Amino acid sequence: MRELNYKKIVVDIQDWIKNYVKNAKATIIVVGLSGGIDSAVTAALCSNAIGKEKIIGMGLPCGSISKDLDDAKSIAKHLGINFDVLDLTPVYEKFLDITNPLLRKDKLASANLKPRLRMMALYFIGQSKGKSLVAGTSNRAELIIGYFTKYGDGAADFEPIASLYKQEVRKIAKLLKLPERIIIKAPSAGLWPGQTDEGEIGLTYDTIDEILYRIDYNLDFKGINENDIKKVRTMMNAAEHKLKMPPFFDLRESNKI
Repeated sequence: MRELNYKKIVVDIQDWIKNYVKNAKATIIVVGLSGGIDSAVTAALCSNAIGKEKIIGMGLPCGSISKDLDDAKSIAKHLGINFDVLDLTPVYEKFLDITNPLLRKDKLASANLKPRLRMMALYFIGQSKGKSLVAGTSNRAELIIGYFTKYGDGAADFEPIASLYKQEVRKIAKLLKLPERIIIKAPSAGLWPGQTDEGEIGLTYDTIDEILYRIDYNLDFKGINENDIKKVRTMMNAAEHKLKMPPFFDLRESNKI
């Protein structure tokens, strides 16, 4: 993996956040706190950039385990930022009730409804507070392989850690002196009980990071399982549409024919 000056990276990201917020003429940043490392690092960077009093951390349980909410609360307390809880479970259940009950059997569609409801809540809360921006919490591995829900956790106004591999996020978390239990906690999107990112993907983040790093810097894949490489490339190709704005029919181009 690449060697970085992490102290400089932290300063650079915080300066970038500060300038982005200023240029957007915003005064508040809203961050969804899942209780995991990515949202914790994002909240910490934003807090350092514009001041903890200007950060709203949101706990958005949606049939989630209480431990995640407890961790989210502890992160907010550790950072000294504002924290509110909005339980989306009744909304989630009601939505499933008013749609075709058979859809409940589609595990993934039902699971992806949760991050979409959470993002809707973040924008609603943000807009109600004035000129605000919603911070995304995705790292490079998640974005490039498409491990996020389109118009769910993939929807945000800016992405502070999107160019950092997962293991780099861990190093920055240590530099920011976040709680050790958050740093070593198994990553989970909280989509269903017992769900973990690595379990669902079928690869560890360390493996994904290493493969992406070699792709990014055009290095050979010596010592890496070929099936793992193929799997990452397949996910990357399938995720391309998630990383682009929706295509539209261009009448101007049509009239040139």
